Amino acid sequence: MAGRPKSNDVGLAPDEPLGADYDRDFYSWLMEQARHVRDGRWDAVDRENLAEEIESLGREQFNKLESTLRVLLRILKWDHQTALRSRSWALSIKSQRADLDDVIADNPGLKPRIAEAIARGYRKARIEAARETGLDEEQFPDACPYDWNDITSREFSR
Repeated sequence: MAGRPKSNDVGLAPDEPLGADYDRDFYSWLMEQARHVRDGRWDAVDRENLAEEIESLGREQFNKLESTLRVLLRILKWDHQTALRSRSWALSIKSQRADLDDVIADNPGLKPRIAEAIARGYRKARIEAARETGLDEEQFPDACPYDWNDITSREFSR
């Protein structure tokens, strides 16, 4: 990930291979795999499990994008509870947008999946908006009524 030191000067990975077991000691296995990769010992790398873990990291980043789209909940509440709009709500939207910007800046490869993340995030935001507002879920559109520009740039002020 961007901004992380490249050296292993904190001493996390063992100098010598330990033969750590993926299923029994995940932490030691990770540290051992990191050492193998750094040392170019490709024949010692547990390729199948390491590939699975790398893919899992990618899924985590997508899930982080989806999670930052909780801003949709705030926008739904803004649009459906106009009498309750406040400066605090507007600032909450602004803060959540900053989180969203950070995720995309750190993971530009997620851009092609933004529409998918919006759809998944909206499905959850709609349920939460119904719960938090006391309104029937049917009062909120089935599909997300906001495009990327609305989510990231629409003005909210009180």
